[in-house]
Amino acid sequence: MGILAGIGVMVPFPFYYWLWNQPQKWVNLCGKHNDPSKIMAFVSHFLKLVQFLSLYSVSSLSWPPFYFWPLFLAGQFLNFRVYQLLGESGTYYGVRFGKSIPWVTEFPFGYINDPQYVGSIMSLLACLSWVPFKYILLWCLGYVFMIHVESKEDLTTRAKPLN
Repeated sequence: MGILAGIGVMVPFPFYYWLWNQPQKWVNLCGKHNDPSKIMAFVSHFLKLVQFLSLYSVSSLSWPPFYFWPLFLAGQFLNFRVYQLLGESGTYYGVRFGKSIPWVTEFPFGYINDPQYVGSIMSLLACLSWVPFKYILLWCLGYVFMIHVESKEDLTTRAKPLN
C-alpha cells in the first residue's frame, strides 16, 4: 500500500507541470466553449481527493495534539484567502490560459511568497502526528517543485487571449 500511497500523493504535480508549460494545449483540449480554469479546478479537486485517500490509507487516524491545530488553521486560512482574492480563474492558472487577472497586493500577497503553497505545506505539517513523515515530505516536495516551476514564468508559453 505504501508505493501506491506515494504515487497517489504525487499524482497532481505532473498535471500542474504540464498545464503550466503547455497552457495552449489545455485550452485547445477544453474547447472554445469550456472554461479551462473551471475544468482545471474540477480535475484538481479530483486529484486532491486521490491525495487525501492516499494519506488516509497510511494514516494512524489518531487525533492530532492541540498544538498542531493552529498550524493547520493558519495554513487553511492562507488557502482560503488566496482563493477569496484570486477567485477560481486566478487560482487555477487563468493568466496562463489567456485570461486577464488583476494583480493582487492585499494580504497575504506581498507579505508571503506563494501563500497558497505555504498554507498547504503548513496544513500538511500539522498532520505529522498521524501520517508517516515520508508521505508528508513527498507532498511538500511536490509543492516546492511547483513553486520552482511557477517562479520561472515564460511569457511565450501563455495561451492566446480568450475572447
